Amino acid sequence: MSNTAQRKILVTSALPYANGAIHLGHLLEYIQTDIWVRFQKSRGHDCHYVCADDAHGTAIMLRAEQEGITSEALIDRVSRDHQADFARFGVGFDNYHSTHSEENRYFSELIYTRLRDKGHIATRDIEQMYDPAKGLFLADRFIKGTCPKCRTEDQYGDNCEACGATYTPAELIDPVSAISGATPEVRSSTHYFFKLPDFADFLHEWINDGHVQPQIRNKLLEWFESGFNEWDISRDAPYFGFEIPDAPGKYFYVWLDAPIGYLASFKNLCDREGIDFDAYWNSDSEAEVYHFIGKDIVYFHALFWPAMLHGAELRTPTAVNCHGFVTVNGAKMSKSRGTFIKAATYAEHLNPEYLRYYFAAKLTAGVDDLDLNLEDFAQRVNSDLVGKVVNIASRCAGFIKKLGGGKLSAHCAEPQRLARFIAAGDEIAEHYETREFGRAMRRIMELADEANTYIADAEPWVLAKQDGREQEVLDICSVGINLFRQLMVYLAPVVPAMAEDARRFMQLDSLSWESRHTLLLDHAIAKFKPLMTRVETDRIDAMIEASKEDLVEEQKLKSTPKGPLADDPIADEIAFDDFAKVDLRIARIAKAEYVEGADKLLRLTLDIGGETRNVFAGIRSAYAPEALEGRLTVMVANLAPRKMRFGVSEGMVLAAGDDDGIYLLEPHSGAQPGQRVR
Repeated sequence: MSNTAQRKILVTSALPYANGAIHLGHLLEYIQTDIWVRFQKSRGHDCHYVCADDAHGTAIMLRAEQEGITSEALIDRVSRDHQADFARFGVGFDNYHSTHSEENRYFSELIYTRLRDKGHIATRDIEQMYDPAKGLFLADRFIKGTCPKCRTEDQYGDNCEACGATYTPAELIDPVSAISGATPEVRSSTHYFFKLPDFADFLHEWINDGHVQPQIRNKLLEWFESGFNEWDISRDAPYFGFEIPDAPGKYFYVWLDAPIGYLASFKNLCDREGIDFDAYWNSDSEAEVYHFIGKDIVYFHALFWPAMLHGAELRTPTAVNCHGFVTVNGAKMSKSRGTFIKAATYAEHLNPEYLRYYFAAKLTAGVDDLDLNLEDFAQRVNSDLVGKVVNIASRCAGFIKKLGGGKLSAHCAEPQRLARFIAAGDEIAEHYETREFGRAMRRIMELADEANTYIADAEPWVLAKQDGREQEVLDICSVGINLFRQLMVYLAPVVPAMAEDARRFMQLDSLSWESRHTLLLDHAIAKFKPLMTRVETDRIDAMIEASKEDLVEEQKLKSTPKGPLADDPIADEIAFDDFAKVDLRIARIAKAEYVEGADKLLRLTLDIGGETRNVFAGIRSAYAPEALEGRLTVMVANLAPRKMRFGVSEGMVLAAGDDDGIYLLEPHSGAQPGQRVR
């Protein structure tokens, strides 16, 4: 791609909620965005990266009340913590703001009033659950009760985690407020709605015009087929947020003003830096606007958000780039297993740039989940960054100091090789541009392999022992440093701290993309210092243990029981003779696959020693199929076959569950398929 025209680019990541710590699942998005932004800046484009804390809503109001502080004090503290975490991981925002700001109030009111005046806002009375003890209306997640379908207790007000049924809070048996424990009452209240169906034609054209990934487009089209509903954008007092201009006691729902926070944060930057805000957000703007988000919030960003902007006569995003979730060792992040890892906990034990590189090496332009396999993580970082890239500089620097007085050779001994490395930058740039970071890393490591092979074949350490070969050694090692410089230009968006150390070592003004075209000849370098150390597995183990300790501390803080099952009663007793009838067998998962049309199920083919069984298991939320194949588990082998909509299930796998999710029982690695569990 050409770099002749400077582009105007505004980039955002989704706003983290000001109600908890940043963890590795969050970091995937901010690291992905930051790499893309750093690449654009390296290319010389006028690129701005803004974000903010999402600071409104009932949850924040309640947490502040629980802590005995104001909501403002809570969000200020959390914002400082968030920004410290992002800084640790090299996420370089040009501005970090808050949705609880005057800029956000202004734009929320502006967009709302423009929509209202054009007839895109409706009002009607709705009935909701009301907590008489707390004096507030309850969102579904703040109501618990017994599932009306399967009679499982302690289920939330919208769906049952046990049987998967969906329902309204009014259908719950014995509902209670999860906040106060009081029995909710049904009360009526006037609410304000954004008339999303007004924009169906516009949205259909917009999502078919390349603004979202193909997988996301297909999902959005499914929602089109089922039809749009009007969107409730109001909440009743008490509520921490902005009051709706013409509606005393009514507040903008947090999801209304959250994406508007992108405009607010950018306006805050514009006012400080003298940037033309309208040049980016006017409906006829030629600037580019990109949102990076998780696939779980695509409904808001690819339907509500462009419709709101279009209705308010503002420009819509150039693209909404979605990513998947982070799993650790093939399973959902878990507090009890120590794999729910906070950013601060990771940074206490491991170099954040390890994670930046590993994420980059596995990221694609798609929306598939990314697995942080900790064994592969250590091996890949050690092999690629330490064993390949840093190794080039460490092999060559000493000879240049000794034989050239710290200066590279005045001529290039391998001009064609250097030309190939320089030319590879165009391909690598295309991979970065299209967010195919994994492809970019593979190409960079191919170049690193070539550089190492060149040095290994030339054997400067052997030549250095031979009289009269000093210039040859200097020439070889000077080529090595030039090759290393090319690699660091390409890696700088991913490992900026390491790149900065490399820049100082090579005594360069810049590692910009364009700078790679100038060879380093008769150029002085500084004394080499290690640029990156190896990942030590004991540090990973310490991080996992520290994450488990984080869970213990959190549990200590939970001083009050939540919900009707706070005492966690044991189920009814059964006789030993009944239990003895259960045939538990070791099973190897020979195959695992998604079940078409089922949100919770995986189809498992289980090997129980010369016999295979087909079992449907409700573990899709916790495990990726490819992470299960080959693993051992335990199954009930003498359960009567059960006919399901998707086929016949010939048994049951055993699993445990807690607030973090579902965990398959896994026997010792020495167990064999078919063995009976005694």
